[in-house]
Amino acid sequence: MAKLKTIFFGTPEISVPYLDLVQQLSDVQLCVTQADKPRGRGMVITPCPVKQRALALGLPVRSPEKMKDIFEEVQHTPFDLGVAVAFGKIFRPDFLALPKLGIINVHFSLLPLLRGAAPVQHALFNDFKKTGVTVFWIRPGMDDGPVLLQQETAVDPQDNAETLFHKLIPLGLHALKEALEQISAGQITQTAQLGEPTWAPMIQKEDAVMDFQTMSAADIHNKVRGLACGPKARTFWQRQGKSELLQILRTQLPTAPQGENQAPGTVLAVESPRGILVKCKQGSIWLTEVHPAGKKPMSAAAFANGYALQPGQRVFVCHG
Repeated sequence: MAKLKTIFFGTPEISVPYLDLVQQLSDVQLCVTQADKPRGRGMVITPCPVKQRALALGLPVRSPEKMKDIFEEVQHTPFDLGVAVAFGKIFRPDFLALPKLGIINVHFSLLPLLRGAAPVQHALFNDFKKTGVTVFWIRPGMDDGPVLLQQETAVDPQDNAETLFHKLIPLGLHALKEALEQISAGQITQTAQLGEPTWAPMIQKEDAVMDFQTMSAADIHNKVRGLACGPKARTFWQRQGKSELLQILRTQLPTAPQGENQAPGTVLAVESPRGILVKCKQGSIWLTEVHPAGKKPMSAAAFANGYALQPGQRVFVCHG
């Protein structure tokens, strides 16, 4: 059986193992990524991880500023199927019409739940107990095309964005392998998405600000989990009359409510090695690992000891 001729569309590190899989299972005619961008401390113009991998594999690769810049080349490239994983650009209808079979996408949620750019983060923000991957056919709308197949996995209470990605990447590889095998065998399934869609928009910097005065302990805990891969959750604390930045890397919810009569932002307890218990608008939360501005990440207990934080102090007041 002749291999499918494909074009791969992807950009970040998460897409690299998917390029490897598509290269193994099909005849990749072209790899398309986002344009080279300044990266690192020196802001040196650098190709994205998928482009670096494609070049290492000896594949032809293009990194256009705009999709229209490669439309004619793709139009004259004979290919059966497009495969997109975390590409980061919108396909125009005329582009979608180019391959014989269409373009499939691997999305890290159980569509129609969490359509958009950040499904893994929003699954944690919303304390989902399960999520998964969807291989679907791209249409002009936002992640609304028909489903080829889905696979699900449990979200553990201890999961954060990093550990959940580690679950979903191999799950997605398994799903994509099955999808490519089905398509190669002529088993092309297109099932309409069922249910009310929800959304997972791109994370903005302001989404990372944790305000103990307005947020519940559960909301802060889930935001910290979801932001583990960046931008890191952060708050501000008062030191000698000044407001200083503090990244919150890990948290834990107490087993029972404490300090219900205290004002939000008040330190309720300091314990080693557990950390700092802080009152929130609803409930309280243990800060267990933090990253002060200009310092290295450290345990919250070490942070409290270094700055002599004591129960009863109201220092976590977000005025950044």
